[in-house]
Amino acid sequence: MPTVVEARNLVKKYGDFVAVNGIDFQIREGEAFALLGPNGAGKTSTLRMMGCVSPVSGGSLHVLGQDVMRAPRGVKARLGVVPQRENLDPDLTVRRNLEVYARYFDIPRSLVQTRVREVLDLFHLQDRERSPIASLSEGMKRRLLIARGLINQPSLLILDEPTTGLDPQARLLVWQKLSYLQSQGTTFVLSTHNMDEATQLCNRLIIMHLGKILAEGAPAELVRKHVGKEVTEFRLFPDEKPAFIEKLKQAGLGGASLEVGDNLYLFDAHPETLGSLSHHARQTVHRQATLEDVFLKLTGRSLEE
Repeated sequence: MPTVVEARNLVKKYGDFVAVNGIDFQIREGEAFALLGPNGAGKTSTLRMMGCVSPVSGGSLHVLGQDVMRAPRGVKARLGVVPQRENLDPDLTVRRNLEVYARYFDIPRSLVQTRVREVLDLFHLQDRERSPIASLSEGMKRRLLIARGLINQPSLLILDEPTTGLDPQARLLVWQKLSYLQSQGTTFVLSTHNMDEATQLCNRLIIMHLGKILAEGAPAELVRKHVGKEVTEFRLFPDEKPAFIEKLKQAGLGGASLEVGDNLYLFDAHPETLGSLSHHARQTVHRQATLEDVFLKLTGRSLEE
């Protein structure tokens, strides 16, 4: 598939602080791609460089075949951008927000109304088109932001934490609409610290931490490669940890476990081993492995930290 985004040794600095530290990745046409990581990982800085609103400090970044530093206007004309923070115009109605935004792309007046109707229908906002922004729920505002980002029928849709602050029902609706868009051929890239969001929506992802890429691949592939199929959490009181860690070492599992706070994680352990250890823990939870476990193993910290 053609490459939509290509980053080579990409760097972003704010003074002496390095937010993005020499990363390489590609996004292919028709792909749903995620930047996964905690706050401060460099996700938003990377998206801002893609959107031509923050200059590249080093390396190269090509979006839709153009260098973002040499042809920012050409790149922006073909992008749809959904920011993390809501920036709708509170003085305009839902419909007028879309109509005014369409002017930035020189969309013919005769076509604007068709585009507005299409995105309102897609995100179930047609009955709120004359409503003021203040009357909308957070979920409606987020759907309107995505609708606005589609008004120019972009070649690439950029979403910065698109479901932050939404309740489960609103989040699920946004996920459904994004999945539908991808099924229709829309290429999109999103940043998130929500592992379920990345797993549900994306073909491939990169896991970022402190401006670096720790891992890249399909969600299931990364889980299988780094932690296996299952994880056991041993939840302990602080004074229980030393003795429990010693038992792990005696069982030859010291190197296969991970300590995070008062919890210890064991990846793909044999059932007999788990049985001998479980009664020494305050609580034992056995579950399927997730992307959160991949991040824990690679960094020793939670995605929410």
